[in-house]
Amino acid sequence: MTQQRVLAFSLLLLALVVPLGAQAELVEAPRAPDRQRGEGPFDQLVLRGVTVIDGTGAPARGPLDIIIEGNRIARVQSVGAPGVPIDPDRRPAIAEGARVLDLEGHYVLPGFVDLHGHLGGSIRETPAEYVLKLWMGHGITTISDPGSGNGVEWTLDHKRRSAVNEITAPRLHVESAFGQDHDGPITSAAQARAWVRFTKERGADGIKFFGARPDVMEAALDEAGKLDLYTTCHHAQLYVVGQNALDSARMGLTSMQHWYGLPEAMFEGQLVQEYPVGYDYNNEQDRFSEAGRLWKQAAPPFSDKWNAVMDELVALDFTIVPTFHAYEATRDLSRMMRAEWHEFYTLPVLWRFYLPDRLAHASYWFYWGTEEEVAWRENYRLWMTFINEFKNRRGRVAIGSDSGYSFNLYGFSFVREMELLREAGFHPLEVIRAATLSGAQALGLDDEIGTVEPGKLADLVIVDENPLENLKVLYGIGALKLTADNEIVRVGSVRYTIKDGIVFDARQLLQDVRQMVRAAKDAEGYEITIPGLEGL
Repeated sequence: MTQQRVLAFSLLLLALVVPLGAQAELVEAPRAPDRQRGEGPFDQLVLRGVTVIDGTGAPARGPLDIIIEGNRIARVQSVGAPGVPIDPDRRPAIAEGARVLDLEGHYVLPGFVDLHGHLGGSIRETPAEYVLKLWMGHGITTISDPGSGNGVEWTLDHKRRSAVNEITAPRLHVESAFGQDHDGPITSAAQARAWVRFTKERGADGIKFFGARPDVMEAALDEAGKLDLYTTCHHAQLYVVGQNALDSARMGLTSMQHWYGLPEAMFEGQLVQEYPVGYDYNNEQDRFSEAGRLWKQAAPPFSDKWNAVMDELVALDFTIVPTFHAYEATRDLSRMMRAEWHEFYTLPVLWRFYLPDRLAHASYWFYWGTEEEVAWRENYRLWMTFINEFKNRRGRVAIGSDSGYSFNLYGFSFVREMELLREAGFHPLEVIRAATLSGAQALGLDDEIGTVEPGKLADLVIVDENPLENLKVLYGIGALKLTADNEIVRVGSVRYTIKDGIVFDARQLLQDVRQMVRAAKDAEGYEITIPGLEGL
């Protein structure tokens, strides 16, 4: 077993069972270097002739000119109608020396907000630069790091440097895992409140829970509410019998990750998941195989129990971050292993971490077969039905990618999550809203980011194809298309990512990542292979 797998499994156990103070003794992940990319901010930056998808759910409109002054949007002005030459007299006046980008035919969206991004990677050998450039290359301008697995101070350092644009990075929202850096386990309400105050004082923006004794968690959530800290939870099976997602929301939890705790809130005639008698949570094939049979144990869609749970969560202004893509290998392992981008964008150390291993988290492909995939497809059907209807009843659904596990790659996974929301029943405009405004609202940042409108920070995504027509054009590899001349081409990929008024060439950022991957492969003499197929 490799050192990184031992480390990864240790981190998992630390996250679920004991405080994370011991992580300080682990080798530090490579920090991001000083910024070398990006131009600006400018006294005035003009985006001319664009079509805007503003993030509110409103339809696209254009052509528009967008005036950016410094790091804020100053003006968004209609300058004509599609297909008609633009009358220069309709254009807003611009300052002498303004930087002008002629972008007719391009689409502008708010910068994307990812509510589940692990900075520094899932293993310590993953450089921060690699992760940050994959995010920025896909238009992600705000990241919420749930748990700060590389250490709170390490993550806060990147937050500070990103805030002043010393590094190429999204805005960072830093969450501390409950109990992190506490001397011993938290076993009382008084300890929980003291730890929450400590977390606020050190500069963290929020807290991620995996579960706790209900009285301890209730005290922590109450204190977090008083201090205006964002809270989220992965309701681990080790705790969910005592406290499901609805219980936590009633206590004041503001959001949840994944879906654990939702079916349990809708159990009828049972309290505990129907575990086989030989089940062992530390056997990850057991854990994930049985998780794929959980939604069928909940009350059926649109039943009284199902409706009551959903309606109460909506009334509590609760946010669900489903992270559909984090589990997608469960329903189609071969597809995930052979995703087009792995060859060029997946580091060897990350690829090895993905492969089956009994002591690595989320590498549970010990003998993953047809029965498991069929069960998970049904699990997705029921799960997606809940999430789509939650959105229809005006519940907040936002996007989190939880990259770095299960063949799930940074940046690319965010776009795939958008596609899965579309599969769940979201209109493409609702998908964009989930990727932008909803995430900003969940973090309490919607007065600054999340939509394209005057007064907000200039965090924008620019793409030269219509993402409402085909979300695949947002992938860093673009979308495959056959021309009228029978030529196979790639179209799309984000053209520019603008953060704080600084214009980044998104394709150049991804080129940097490809060079990092190529250098790592050359240094190791390693190429990505599928286990057991090398000699065929």
